Amino acid sequence: MSANSKLHFTTPGLTEADASRVVELLQDRLNACNDLHLTLKHVHWNVVGPHFIAVHEMIDPQVEAVRGFADDLAERIATLGGSPQGTPGALVAARSWDEYSIGRASTQEHLGALDLVYRGVITSYREGIKELDELDLVTQDMFIAQTEQLELFHWFVRAHLEDKGGRLATEGADSERQAADQAG
Repeated sequence: MSANSKLHFTTPGLTEADASRVVELLQDRLNACNDLHLTLKHVHWNVVGPHFIAVHEMIDPQVEAVRGFADDLAERIATLGGSPQGTPGALVAARSWDEYSIGRASTQEHLGALDLVYRGVITSYREGIKELDELDLVTQDMFIAQTEQLELFHWFVRAHLEDKGGRLATEGADSERQAADQAG
């Protein structure tokens, strides 16, 4: 947490030190959700191919849900006495992941790349859930609820990448481009 964002209050029963760490975890997830909903909208606009309409229409409810997650995370930050940072510059400066790298591409290529995006977002949420077990169960509950929805969306994406034997086209991929190429 930066010096100019020192907490001057927090919720009853939560120490300032614990609240500060919880705010950091929330801000990281806020950055991830803001990035994810913009990435999903980018996919919505740039997906092409025979399964265009199915993927195009599958993505919009995900965009709306993730936008809602961002709002909930920001409001939790404020509730704990923090100041949520939602500007594009703050997001880019703070994120630990690369910009989504796929432009106009087939449904399978985008879904392959999204498989890796969702893997990263869900893994970070689960790490936060573990840490919040000792810090703040209220925020942990929020992370758990959001993770459940993100895992459902990830399943929707993976259903398009799975063969009848249950193998994912993106198996072994460790970059968006590699996942997109394998899925395409």
